[in-house]
Amino acid sequence: MSIQINAVKRDVKGTGASRRLRRAGNVPGVVYGGSKEAVNIEINHKELFLQFRHEAFHASILDLILDGKKESVLLRDYQMHPVRNTIQHIDFQRVSTTEKIHVKVPFHFINADVAPGVKLGGGIVAHILTEADVSCLAKDLPEFIEVDVAALEIGQSVHLSEIKLPKGVEFVQLTHGDDAAVAAIAKTRGSVSDEAEAAEDTPAA
Repeated sequence: MSIQINAVKRDVKGTGASRRLRRAGNVPGVVYGGSKEAVNIEINHKELFLQFRHEAFHASILDLILDGKKESVLLRDYQMHPVRNTIQHIDFQRVSTTEKIHVKVPFHFINADVAPGVKLGGGIVAHILTEADVSCLAKDLPEFIEVDVAALEIGQSVHLSEIKLPKGVEFVQLTHGDDAAVAAIAKTRGSVSDEAEAAEDTPAA
């Protein structure tokens, strides 16, 4: 899915200028990286927020149309208003087609309903991590990574090394020797109390 953002160059800088931009319904920002200089930009807030709400906006290569010219960029930072939930500032980084990028990609957990620890053991899937930093070329960047928990029993977990990744993609943590747990099947309070009741009902030997 291609996400396009329309922007124009912003010539006036400073806190006062940014405040006037926001009052006019625009978001100040910057695009930087690559062999070009950083450029101050402004984007229509309504158009930007419609895209910003989608998960893919935060972990995809975006098409930034700046004064009619297209650049491939990644969302790198943003600031939100603490009360109004509006975007106050946004940063994009230019992307090279030949250099690997590091991006946080969200996990999508599947098959929780058929996991033995849930279906038979009455447990719940605990999401230990909801995203992970991956390294890959821009063309290989996935919008999300599926984590299949279908085989998990109560007390079992799935680690980064057990997750199938698209070709050309690797977990940064794994390259540093950190095989972190991503999800586990945990007991619910109900299942613990049920076991206690069962133990009480069992006649003593």
